[in-house]
Amino acid sequence: MYSSSSASKHHVSVPILPMQLLFILSVLSVDQTSALNQTNAYLHHKCINSQGTYNPGSPYEVNLKNVIPVISTAITNYGFVHIDSGEAPNTVFTKLQCRGDSDISTCRSCLTTASSEILKRCLKTKGKIIWYDNCLLEISPINTLFKLDYQNNFYLYNSKDASGDKELFNKNTRTLLNELKEKAISKENNAGKVQFLYATGERNFGTTKLYAMVQCTKDLSINNCNVCLNWIMGKLPNCCNGKQGGRVLSTSCNFRYELYPFVKPLVKT
Repeated sequence: MYSSSSASKHHVSVPILPMQLLFILSVLSVDQTSALNQTNAYLHHKCINSQGTYNPGSPYEVNLKNVIPVISTAITNYGFVHIDSGEAPNTVFTKLQCRGDSDISTCRSCLTTASSEILKRCLKTKGKIIWYDNCLLEISPINTLFKLDYQNNFYLYNSKDASGDKELFNKNTRTLLNELKEKAISKENNAGKVQFLYATGERNFGTTKLYAMVQCTKDLSINNCNVCLNWIMGKLPNCCNGKQGGRVLSTSCNFRYELYPFVKPLVKT
């Protein structure tokens, strides 16, 4: 059973014109050999009131209605797409990111659910974000492409404590996450024309076996991915002190660790 807290609160068409699609390519894969608990659970959402509201029939709503049907279909096996629709000052910017091990079917299914649910949960708010196990959807009147987001983040943790020394468990968790961060931002992992910015792994610490993953959105530079992952990993152990599982998610990067395998095995291409 998981508990949650909002870290951002300091606790816990028809042609669609004008529209541009910017595909940030990323190959979906994972080096894990086991997969359990493959779900698409709703995790969290945020209605950003500070970005204003829109009225029925307004230019912003028209642009939003134009972009919503495209959200799930725009995703290919690259896993990340940035879409903008309409002219300023009523442009709607949309960022779509799927988890690194999500195949295209899972990715599209998640985004279909996300695009429907976010409209229900944030009825007239221009800025809105929703997180699921397999995807992230951000809609905003502000272009957040290539930018680090320090405002919108939250964490989840397993209600059960890990056995043994909490401090040692936290230290081991940080060790594994740091190893995965270095792998995610390595030249080998990001060779070629695209950046991967994702890594999974496992490690034995005595009788305990930890599984973990880290990921950045594909619009970030390697340096900004490093900065983002360092920032959210700095929330250990406050986020999930000695818990059997935990994760911190923002719109720019995230990490997760568990005592069981939770990612889907795919072959990196």
